[in-house]
Amino acid sequence: MWSSDVQQRGFAIIPGILSRAETVPLLDSLAREPLERTKAGIRHVLTRAGVAQLAQDARLVEIARGVLGDGAFPFHATLFDKSPTANWLVVWHQDTALPIRVRREAAGWGPWSVKNGVTYAHAPASALTQILALRVHLDDSNSGNGPLRVLPGTHTLGVLTDGEIHGLCTTVSAFECVVPEGGVLAMRPLIVHSSSKSEAEAPRRVLHIEYAASKALGDGLELAIA
Repeated sequence: MWSSDVQQRGFAIIPGILSRAETVPLLDSLAREPLERTKAGIRHVLTRAGVAQLAQDARLVEIARGVLGDGAFPFHATLFDKSPTANWLVVWHQDTALPIRVRREAAGWGPWSVKNGVTYAHAPASALTQILALRVHLDDSNSGNGPLRVLPGTHTLGVLTDGEIHGLCTTVSAFECVVPEGGVLAMRPLIVHSSSKSEAEAPRRVLHIEYAASKALGDGLELAIA
């Protein structure tokens, strides 16, 4: 069962969630939007109607709630758009930054930053264990177009230093997350992961939607919707 894979390994691949008849209109709507792009894609797309509708889709919510509980809800979304004209690699890392509604100094939180008007803080493991990302693949992901690679089981080790992450890269065998169009990769933010540059001509677009068990993060901090 995919939920036990997420809990034990930190990730699960769930194919066949969306049909091509669903992915194509979503891509078209995002292409028409006057959105500010970075090299990697577009931040803060949860406010867009098509993305918000998908994030609330019963199929995705069921996956999130199967891991986080009945209160799970989407709070953040990013479109990653890897192509020959926008190509990049990502070194081994964990996802530790969360969008915060109001900045409040608290032990274990920080450093802080602001991206496109949204406040972010690097969070402690106690908050990150309440988060699940669903990476909805809008194109086929394969070995040639820079798929995500993960180090299974590393989500249980807490927030790691760069040195600890480097050490794990030499001792834990990486798994390449090849996902077909319409499939979903469910992953914990603390799993150590990376990706290489694409060697393909076709784009590799992924809608990365994050869900949380609760808006309240402890220490008086609350998630922002972004």
